[in-house]
Amino acid sequence: MSRRADLRELPIDLDQRGDAPIHEALHDALRAAMLTGRLRPSARLPSSRDLALQLGVARGTVVAVYEQLASEGYVAARVGSGTTVAESLPDRWFKSDASPPLPDALPSPERRGPALSRRGKELAASPFATSGRGHPRPLRAHLPAVDAFPAELWGRLVSRRARRDERILLSDGDVRGYRPLREVLAEHLRVARGVACSADQIVIVPSVQQALDVAARLTLDAGDEVWMEDPGYAGARAVLQAAGATIVPVPVDAQGIDVAAGVRRAPRARLAYVTPGHQAPLGVTLTIDRRLALLGWARQSLALVVEDDYDSEYRYEGRPVPALQGLDRAGVVLHLGTFSKTLLPSLRLAYAVVPDALLDPFAAAKSILDRFTPPLGQAVLADFLDGGHFGRHLRRMREIYAERRAALLAAITAELGGALTVVGASAGLDLAARLPKGTDDRALADELAAAGVETLALSRHALERRDVSGLLLGFAAFSLARLRRSVATASATILGR
Repeated sequence: MSRRADLRELPIDLDQRGDAPIHEALHDALRAAMLTGRLRPSARLPSSRDLALQLGVARGTVVAVYEQLASEGYVAARVGSGTTVAESLPDRWFKSDASPPLPDALPSPERRGPALSRRGKELAASPFATSGRGHPRPLRAHLPAVDAFPAELWGRLVSRRARRDERILLSDGDVRGYRPLREVLAEHLRVARGVACSADQIVIVPSVQQALDVAARLTLDAGDEVWMEDPGYAGARAVLQAAGATIVPVPVDAQGIDVAAGVRRAPRARLAYVTPGHQAPLGVTLTIDRRLALLGWARQSLALVVEDDYDSEYRYEGRPVPALQGLDRAGVVLHLGTFSKTLLPSLRLAYAVVPDALLDPFAAAKSILDRFTPPLGQAVLADFLDGGHFGRHLRRMREIYAERRAALLAAITAELGGALTVVGASAGLDLAARLPKGTDDRALADELAAAGVETLALSRHALERRDVSGLLLGFAAFSLARLRRSVATASATILGR
């Protein structure tokens, strides 16, 4: 239900060209404001006394205009409720050949807005939805199980922080982030992800997207070459393209990004974006040989390696794989992580472990772009980590996700064993499954969506490759029963083609 706007002042320009009487000018101005949408249905107009004082006219003039508008069906006047714009404006004004007068400031249909720059055109082609996507349908990828989040505990921590008189949380924040959060996060990353860092190297950001944007602005000039995994994460590609980079697709195979191919194609690239722990979208892990080769190339070329460790906290097969940054001895890796996957997408808190040479420029650039990340949420998150709740939450979610992953794999084997081949399921919140050669995965994804099953076509992540056909299937956010039903629905669609 929409909320009614109550107006005490209404800035309007009374057009009295042609010596029109003041009451006609006021009537036409108010009617135009309603027809153009400036005054929305149910908006309460200023009282006749307030509007008369504002415009410097007699109150009786305003009363007469309000009464005329009421008789024409534009406004409704009720005792004790004031005068409000009608829910439905009179149709005759829209059908009349004579259009109501519009303010000169309103653009005519022929006018065009400002032209977009090249960067603006890149930014306007976002791969992300710009409005809410509604309740997720299985098997939407990249989603954590928000229903399993300890909301009551989080609420108590928020309330406790809100009751404290902490001026540091109410004034300007440290551009690098809330110090206690960076300290406890550094300890977690050292132990859980093998990241070699101190609190001084961590910068808290609202998203991995922003951290990548800052890094691109600092290290890339227009036209500079950048390695991008093929297939790879579309969100990162959009940021780098908007920065003016020349994207160099580097193929991904069962061992991760093909470093030798990257060196052949662009030996002097300035940056490489990689997802070594759980490649997006194929799910493979970058092997140790290729990790060392990647670091060696970056060291010799003075390039930056951006490691997006987006969901590697969740691993279900084999030993935990430490972060690439832990092998870096030359300061060439920018390690990025997010709490959107481990906690809540709406939390909007992520982090960057920045090499020493980039640390001061990175903080300065962030201060220009958004000054600092709001500290209250950081303080609550610091309490969550420091109290051991984050570790317990991760352990619990690994158990839940492992069970859901196993259920999805079993259902695929039973229902679609010959039609889908799983290629990446050892970690993360989703798995990749290849389709038979020649299958149009985008058309299939559309058909599945029409049947109520939400998937991502792997080919949408490809840059140059034409051999990528498959689906990205999310399992973390859905119950065992919904997963099984969704695979049965998908099976009917896929096998019935």
